[in-house]
Amino acid sequence: MNTTVGHRLAGLRSGELGPLPVIVGLVLIAILFQLANDRFLSPQNLFNLSLQIASTGVIALGIVFVLMIGEIDLSAGAVSGVTSAGMVVLNIRYGWDPLLAVVLAVVLGAAIGLLHGVVFSRLGVPSFVLTLGGLLAWQGVQLLILGTTGAINIPYDGLIAALANTALPAWWGHVLAAVFVVVSAAAIRVDAARRRTRGLSERPALGSWIRTAIAAAVIVAVTLVFQQWRGIPLSLLIFIGLVLLVELMLRYTVFGRRLVAVGGNSEAARRAGIRVTLVKAAAFSLCSAFAAFGGVLAVSRLFAVNQNSGGNDVLLNAIAAAVIGGTSLFGGRGTAYSALLGMLVIGAVSNGMDLLNQSSATKFIITGIVLVAAVVIDSVAHRRRKVSGR
Repeated sequence: MNTTVGHRLAGLRSGELGPLPVIVGLVLIAILFQLANDRFLSPQNLFNLSLQIASTGVIALGIVFVLMIGEIDLSAGAVSGVTSAGMVVLNIRYGWDPLLAVVLAVVLGAAIGLLHGVVFSRLGVPSFVLTLGGLLAWQGVQLLILGTTGAINIPYDGLIAALANTALPAWWGHVLAAVFVVVSAAAIRVDAARRRTRGLSERPALGSWIRTAIAAAVIVAVTLVFQQWRGIPLSLLIFIGLVLLVELMLRYTVFGRRLVAVGGNSEAARRAGIRVTLVKAAAFSLCSAFAAFGGVLAVSRLFAVNQNSGGNDVLLNAIAAAVIGGTSLFGGRGTAYSALLGMLVIGAVSNGMDLLNQSSATKFIITGIVLVAAVVIDSVAHRRRKVSGR
């Protein structure tokens, strides 16, 4: 235990801040808004907040993959819009089964991201320019799909609408927490066994057990809060489930380790035998797949898709959430939890401002300040890591 604590303290001194700054900031935001309006932490308001952050949070989760390799995807919002438009058109106009339409939307999103990734990794087109072009092109395709009507409604009682408008009993949260603990325990043990087999030094397991316990405790606590209102929003349960799944993948799978290696030093990863182009293409494909599913949740919540779906501040909030949550802009550093934490910060600021009847201008200013502060912290931490050689 002393070794683990000492390792963690050494990491903090060398710039390994982890989620600490954003957690402290989130606590301060909650305290300030609760003092200003005692409804902020009420079960009803937290229920509404969870509905507001789920769809954009899923998009932010996809952005994490691209930021992990030190790149950016500006087309994520447009991809969420065009795939959700295609889904609704297939379901409403052509009578496709809603589940099949949702699956096809996610597959289409993955294909779009794979296209971006192949062009980027094979031809060397800068990701900023490539995905900016994608943003414009896919917005145009979305307008063509929707046609002259500009908006298409979905049935209130259909499967798609149920994704964001269903409240589940509290025991679902307890089941999710239990499943996560079991899967995490298995992953920790398998990882330790694999490292022993290959003659590698074992990672300190205490930190992994602590993170697992904290995540499970948070899920149970959130479940108890929502139990006092309508239950657990299905969209939030899906979002948290995806966060936990992606975190396990990043931490314990070969692909996760290769993603970190490519983001940390692409040339070193190539010399180590990692197929860098394949990893980069997969990162863009996953980003767009998550963007597509985020678009599905957005349509579910609003009961419609329109020309502005995936537009406005969706992309900016998704990128800001990943960065504010702790994913480094320099690549090689980040967790799935960063999408959740960052989205909570952005959602809490927006929700709190609405309770205080503040204007959109004030919300944009505050969110911008928080984002810049997160980037400054990331830049300082990156500089300290380079100095310490970590």
